Amino acid sequence: MKWQRFFSVLKARDREFIRDRSALAWNILFPLLIILGFAYAFTGDKMDQYKIGVVAQSADASLEFYASDYMQFIEIAESDRASAINKVQRHQLDMLLDAQQKRYWVNDSSSSGYMLEKVLAGSGGSAYLKQSVKDEQIRYVDWLIPGVLGMNMMFSALFGVGYVVVRYRKNGVLKRLRATPLSALEFLSAQVISRLWLIMAVTTAVYIGCDLLIGFAMYGSYLNLFLVYALGAFAMISMGLIVAAQVKSEEMAGGLLNMLSWPMMFLSGVWFSLEGLHPWVQKLALIFPLTHITQAARGIMLDGAGLTEILPNLLVLLLMSIVFLLLGVLMFRWE
Repeated sequence: MKWQRFFSVLKARDREFIRDRSALAWNILFPLLIILGFAYAFTGDKMDQYKIGVVAQSADASLEFYASDYMQFIEIAESDRASAINKVQRHQLDMLLDAQQKRYWVNDSSSSGYMLEKVLAGSGGSAYLKQSVKDEQIRYVDWLIPGVLGMNMMFSALFGVGYVVVRYRKNGVLKRLRATPLSALEFLSAQVISRLWLIMAVTTAVYIGCDLLIGFAMYGSYLNLFLVYALGAFAMISMGLIVAAQVKSEEMAGGLLNMLSWPMMFLSGVWFSLEGLHPWVQKLALIFPLTHITQAARGIMLDGAGLTEILPNLLVLLLMSIVFLLLGVLMFRWE
C-alpha cells in the first residue's frame, strides 16, 4: 500500500464532499430539525399505548386498572425491579406497579405517567403509594438524542459510501482509476477514512449545537461516547461497501440502501422503546449495528455506563466492522 496514492484519493474525496454544500448542509440540518421538533412538540409522551411494568406474581385481579384500554402490561421479574425503575426514568416504561407492596413508580416529567396515575386512582388503586424515580428526571428528548445521532450517521455512512462508489462505477471513474497504480485496498481505505472523519465532525457539531440550544443529560464519559459513535460509523461505512462492491446501477444501489436503512431505523429503538415487543422482534433488532450504537450511547449518556458495561456492544460493532469490510474488499470490482 502506497500512502501517497492513498492520501491523494482521500484529499480528492474530502474536497468533493465539502464542495457539495447542499449535502453538507443537509447532514447538519436534518438531525437538528428532528431533535428540535421533538424537544418542543412533545412533553414526554411518545406513544398512544401505555407500557406498564408489573412485578411478577403481584397482579391484583380485582383491580379495574388492569382492564383499561390502550395499556400493555409487561411482567417484570422481582430480580429486575431496579432495572425496571431505571426504564421508568428513561421513558421505556410509563409506570412500574407492585400490587403486593401497594406501590407504583412513575417519572414526574412524563405525561403518560401523570395520566396513568389518574387512571389508577380512579379504578380502585387510590391506596397505592407513589414512588417517584430517583435522580434527575430524564426527558424524552434526552432519551431520543443518542438514537437520532446514530440514525443520521447511518444515512451518511451508507449513502455517502455505497451510493457514491456506485456513481463512480457508472460514470467510468473507477474504470479510469483501474488504469493507474492505485489498488482496491488503497481506494476503499481512502473512502472509509474520508467518510469516517466527516461523519464524526458533523456529529460532533450537531451534538454541541443541540446541547447549547436544549441541554442534554450526560452522565458518562465524552471520550467513551466518541468511541461508540466512531466504531459505529466505521461499521456502517463497512456495510455500505458491500452494496458498493459490485452494483452498477444507482437505482439498484438506492433500493438496496433503503432496504437496509429503513428497517434498521424503525427496529433499532431510535424512536420508541422495544420493551414489550415480541421477543423475536427484539432478537432481530440485535443484528443491526444501529441497535448496538443506540444502546451503548444511551447507556453512557443516561446511565453513566463505563467501558465495561458497553463492552458487549463494542465487541459486536467491531466484529461487524471486520466482517463487512472483508466482504466489501473481497467482492469489490472496478467495473
